[in-house]
Amino acid sequence: MKEPVIMYRESFWYLIGLGALTILAFIFNIWLGSFIFLLFLFVLFFFRNPPRQIPEEETAVISPADGVVLEVTEVLENQYLKGPAVKVSIFLSIFDVHVNRAPIAGQVEYVHYRPGKFLPAFKSHASEINERNYVGLKNDLIKVLVVQITGFVARRIVCFVKPGDTLKKGQLFGMIKFGSCTEIYVPKDRVEILVEKGQRVFAGTTVIGRIKR
Repeated sequence: MKEPVIMYRESFWYLIGLGALTILAFIFNIWLGSFIFLLFLFVLFFFRNPPRQIPEEETAVISPADGVVLEVTEVLENQYLKGPAVKVSIFLSIFDVHVNRAPIAGQVEYVHYRPGKFLPAFKSHASEINERNYVGLKNDLIKVLVVQITGFVARRIVCFVKPGDTLKKGQLFGMIKFGSCTEIYVPKDRVEILVEKGQRVFAGTTVIGRIKR
């Protein structure tokens, strides 16, 4: 199935509202109309979904989001993995592509939404108290957990999947609107991490780790 270039379903009401305001504003003031039209163009830009070449290597764990790696940390993950894990946190600015992609091929075992606050996503403690959505994936080699986290501007998490669904590696499973953070947790002793703090990563193309056989 061909992916949409623009996530119209998620952006529909924004585009309709800004389009109508643009027309009305131009009637009264060309400068105001031009400003609102620029907002319309920004929404189109924000909801873009550029094509990605997904690595075929079975052991490759790919990035679930575009952005900059905030941290790579060893943690005890009890939500889904139930044990020692490595967490890779990725910060998405409002200029990054905001779709989320499956880091591995597998079955969705776990989906859990948790309401919370809306602190700036780059704050270290935002990871613990902001609104979030958990997606757990499993295949014959590994289990991973992806967490979608809102930020100060991002106020809406979108998740397309439910337990029992099957995803291909790199397949879209959701997005976060207007600035956010995405985390991926992998079992500590099962994956060799290949990214570091400050590195820019891209959903569906950057290999953030390789599963150890």
